[in-house]
Amino acid sequence: MSDHVRLLCMRHAESENVTARAAGALPHARLTPRGHEQAAEAARRLAGEGITHVYTSTAVRARQTAGIIGHALGLDGVVPLEGLTEMHAGRLEGSADPAVRVRMLETLRSWIVDGDLDAAAGDGEDGHAVTARTVAALTSIAAGHPGGTVAVVGHVASLTAGLNALCGLGARVWGAPLPHAAPFLVEWDGRSWRCEAWPG
Repeated sequence: MSDHVRLLCMRHAESENVTARAAGALPHARLTPRGHEQAAEAARRLAGEGITHVYTSTAVRARQTAGIIGHALGLDGVVPLEGLTEMHAGRLEGSADPAVRVRMLETLRSWIVDGDLDAAAGDGEDGHAVTARTVAALTSIAAGHPGGTVAVVGHVASLTAGLNALCGLGARVWGAPLPHAAPFLVEWDGRSWRCEAWPG
């Protein structure tokens, strides 16, 4: 059997924390009506890809997105992984202060563009923590599906950090944040990772 694995990754569909412009992991934020439509559209785009499993962050918005996709593809259920959750903001969790959003973006830029994983927004997670857990989750998924195709639903910062470590995205993706529920292909060939397309 081939070691080649296809991961069709995406950020969750639009959710309440996004429309409220709230910062952080916010595990209980739910999809908006528009988010439900976006998830259904993602499912239509993924039909025919041969997806056998859907993996998701444990956050409600990601699980809802994954559930809509899994149901549409006729799969029995989705697999939640804690490692795919969004970056935690510590005491800044849930803040809608524009200055906090700027700090979060500056932190992510430090990780992706400058390679400074020591950076953190306040007492939130640093880049080492977010990258390590996301890489571990993606690596585990790939190891479990040699020759297969799976879908992965995550978050903009944690997916970007993890895939930056695996694929060396760097500055070429900065300024192009992942849109909601837009699947893109990530591949593992048994030796290296490839992220040829970036939908942002």
